[in-house]
Amino acid sequence: MVIAGFYIFIGCEIKLPKKKNTTPIRVNILFFSVFLLFSMLVLRLGIVQIVHGEDYKREINRKEDVTVNNPVPRGRMLDRDHKLIVDNKPLNAITYTNNGVSQKEMLKVAAKLAKLIDKETDKVRERDMKDFWMIKHPEEAQKLIKDKEMELFRNKKLEDKDLYKLQIDRITKKHLNQLSKQEIEELAIFRIMNSGYKFVPQIIKNKGVTIEEFAVVNENLSLLPGVNATMDWDRQYNYEDAFKPVLGKITTSSEGLPAERLDYFLSRGYTLNDRVGKSNLEMEYEDVLQGKKERVVNVTDKSGELLEKELVSEGQRGKDLILSIDMDLQLAVEEIIEKELWAAKRSPGTTLLDSAYVVLMDPNTGEILTMAGKKIVKDKKTKEMTMEDDALGNISKTFNVGSVVKGATVLTGYKTGVINSSTRFDDRALDIKGTPIKKSYAYLGTPNDIEALKLSSNVYMFHTAIRIGKGVYRYQQPLNLDPKVWDTIRNSFASFGLGIRTGIDLPNEQTGAKGPNSPVGKVLDLVIGQYDTYSNMQLAQYISTIANGGYRIQPRIVKEIREPSADGEELGPIYKAFSPNVLNDAGIKKQWLDRVHIGFKKVMQESGGTAYRYFSTASYSPAGKTGTAEAFYDGQYRVPGEKLISTMNLSLVGYAPSDQPEIAMAVVVPWAYQGSVDHGANKKIGRAVMDAYFNMKNGVKEPADETVE
Repeated sequence: MVIAGFYIFIGCEIKLPKKKNTTPIRVNILFFSVFLLFSMLVLRLGIVQIVHGEDYKREINRKEDVTVNNPVPRGRMLDRDHKLIVDNKPLNAITYTNNGVSQKEMLKVAAKLAKLIDKETDKVRERDMKDFWMIKHPEEAQKLIKDKEMELFRNKKLEDKDLYKLQIDRITKKHLNQLSKQEIEELAIFRIMNSGYKFVPQIIKNKGVTIEEFAVVNENLSLLPGVNATMDWDRQYNYEDAFKPVLGKITTSSEGLPAERLDYFLSRGYTLNDRVGKSNLEMEYEDVLQGKKERVVNVTDKSGELLEKELVSEGQRGKDLILSIDMDLQLAVEEIIEKELWAAKRSPGTTLLDSAYVVLMDPNTGEILTMAGKKIVKDKKTKEMTMEDDALGNISKTFNVGSVVKGATVLTGYKTGVINSSTRFDDRALDIKGTPIKKSYAYLGTPNDIEALKLSSNVYMFHTAIRIGKGVYRYQQPLNLDPKVWDTIRNSFASFGLGIRTGIDLPNEQTGAKGPNSPVGKVLDLVIGQYDTYSNMQLAQYISTIANGGYRIQPRIVKEIREPSADGEELGPIYKAFSPNVLNDAGIKKQWLDRVHIGFKKVMQESGGTAYRYFSTASYSPAGKTGTAEAFYDGQYRVPGEKLISTMNLSLVGYAPSDQPEIAMAVVVPWAYQGSVDHGANKKIGRAVMDAYFNMKNGVKEPADETVE
């Protein structure tokens, strides 16, 4: 039927052609390809294992990997303004690397090298010479053993070590004199060659290598297996001896790792002859100054012969330390100390005076800007008196410091509630039964806390201590105090930094000596700074705590650690920056601290203050406290067993400006004088140091010399 141009099929089934499915064919091809590849892999593995297996096994067994860590130059040290203090100075060097040769081969190389270079022999021991003589004179050495001893040896009644000991004992000076100068140099070289690890370069000579020596060794390297003419480094101090003791020292390659810390270093991948920090900043920051060693894998055969070398990782110079120290200010302060020490020595009663110490610290961050100390000593050669650096005396020596601690005493009185702003004490001397008269240097009326600080009243502090000890003073009667008074006062003093570690980033800090807690009346001496001893760094932390509002901050010498730069000249990115570290809150209320600030300001800026004569003309509004302490001499001239000599210590603490302190200062002049003539070196040094700081800050080249003589 046809309708309107369409065909209609009725009752008829139409079958359309099916589309061909190709998926099974592709899958089969893929499976077949995998089968072929797997079959080839199995075939290849069979060939490796069956045909070449023994060859490869022998090759593996033939080789051995020895990893060596080669040292790199240490990090540098720079001051806060990035002036270079410690650098690495390049040196010509002759080295030797033991690639697994015998001692006999080493001796041959040492003999040849001894003819080409001069080698110091001061490290050669007599025992080394005896062993070397036996090598050089084997027949004579054999004759040192008697026939009957050889018979005992053959009968196994003596061992090799027994014969060796007999030979060593019988070698005389006459035998050793047979060794020529060059042979002893040969021995000195051989000792170094034979002392280190396999594949680790040993420095034969790195100081005083002449151009001629360097050139002739370089020309003969083919005849000197294991020897190399290369470059080494040594520490260079751009400011000579200034601040050098604090910077610290490193060991030489011949010293190597310190015996007392051997396990520590070996567990961290060091080798025996590595140079490491052995004191102060070099030791304290060893982990970052050492750098990342170059790692080399030496591939050897079973006999130890080197087959190839492979660099695993490149070395990287140690990280740089950015110190908080201002070297220009450090040098200026050192010059001031020297000048005033020599001037003070012209005063009477100064036979024992030999040193002075100064710390300048940012009271808000703990950064040490200056840590200076000088000591007068007799030169061993010229026998003349000379000045040497003793900056470490600021942390390693402690003294009776006198009245500078009275700020802590007043604040302890406030904290314990025994005094307040209206408390006054009659400054009349205390007459306690069985005790020498306790008094101030003069009768000072009836001062309050502020006036007691300004005038430096001892009696005010005595009465404060008596009240803390829950005692009552009665004329010519015994003084009974609660024994807990010692802990109360000392714990309070410690909250300011007195009598405990300051936490400075240097080793070997001393905390000071604490006197016995008996008799209890000695606590009166404690509160005026004439009993326990303190370091100058503790005084700096103490006055900083008062200056910054009552927070004991850790003092720091290093303010940043920097990554080494690519060119070795510019500074690298910051690896670590140290933020101010508050160790504790001293627990001082603002109104208490304000009164101490007023008292300290009056000490230096108001007529009658104990430092007014020296600081009244200062434009930077200083505040602080002076100190004079009776002490016994314990210095370099003391003869053990002889009677102790009485002397006077001088001290000074301060900060400026008084309303917003930015710098804190501590000065100690121990054993300053005997007798009654006070030359005032503590105050003269303090004024000149503060002047130097503010003059440098304001760009004044020459400090104004307004110090009162």
